[in-house]
Amino acid sequence: MAQKEGPGAGEENDGLHRPLTLSEELANVVGDGPMGRADVVSGMWDYIKKNDLQDGQEIRADDKLKAVFHKDRVSMFEMNEILSDHLGEAR
Repeated sequence: MAQKEGPGAGEENDGLHRPLTLSEELANVVGDGPMGRADVVSGMWDYIKKNDLQDGQEIRADDKLKAVFHKDRVSMFEMNEILSDHLGEAR
């Protein structure tokens, strides 16, 4: 099998694009998995912006995000750590 070349070569197997399963709480925000971490983070930001939940460097959690974050506010950086708890290896 020939290797891919150029932009995006090998993306599906790297850490950001490898398919992962999502917790039910996270899937309620970004959609059903499996999906790569990059797609999950992108989906989170789409949801946050669509619902006007960003306040500077903090994210205000609505009911769906509270189910993921377990608190009312998180920093942009903290969000990425929390997401790890909601992602698992795809079966």
